[in-house]
Amino acid sequence: MRQIILDTETTGLDVSKDHRVVEIGCVEIIERRKTGRTFHSYLNPERATDAGALAVTGLSDEFLADKPKFRDVANEFLAFVDGAELIIHNAAFDIGFLNGELARLNRGETPLDQRCSVLDTLAMAREKYPGQKNSLDALCKRLNVESAHRTLHGALLDANLLLDVYLAMTAGQGEILFAGNESESNQSAALDLGQVAPMQLRLRRADAAETHAHQGRLAAIDKASKGKCVWIALERQSG
Repeated sequence: MRQIILDTETTGLDVSKDHRVVEIGCVEIIERRKTGRTFHSYLNPERATDAGALAVTGLSDEFLADKPKFRDVANEFLAFVDGAELIIHNAAFDIGFLNGELARLNRGETPLDQRCSVLDTLAMAREKYPGQKNSLDALCKRLNVESAHRTLHGALLDANLLLDVYLAMTAGQGEILFAGNESESNQSAALDLGQVAPMQLRLRRADAAETHAHQGRLAAIDKASKGKCVWIALERQSG
């Protein structure tokens, strides 16, 4: 699955008061691994930044004055995110601002949340840690994600931090391969199964050691997900 961790910085908190996006940062992952592809741009918002926002981002009007406008990078941005699942902390905020920018293009662009599926890590964190602070800073501290270098908010910086937070919150989901089997898995994935005759396929049953390792892995997943491991739940029902 192709996923994009996305963050924005803005001139203020209220898109209905004509506040604008001043920075977009995106990091691409596929199957929970960084691909090395990113999208990052500072933007000239064509208006002044509120003092509160300036204190958070450090992006002054003077710094942004010679940066591209959203319309200058819109096509590149949309090409980068189209069809991916967007992972955003407090998604309604960023999606609202980006949809506002798309609407200002006056070219009938489809809203971002209709072009992509969206996963809100704030909603995920509130469900996982009810009654606790679930800001990005709080989650970094709780999940031991190093964030001491985050003296100011930055879209690409925060997207990379959110990536680590997301992977920590979802540890065990999608990482069920045993250690040492990655190369074997990659080799299997490279096979053209359409050219393999059915009689060439052999059924190999797990031995006792592999079964024991499998059960240990499921137990770890169940502990990390606080009893939400699907395989163990099915075993309990069948047992």
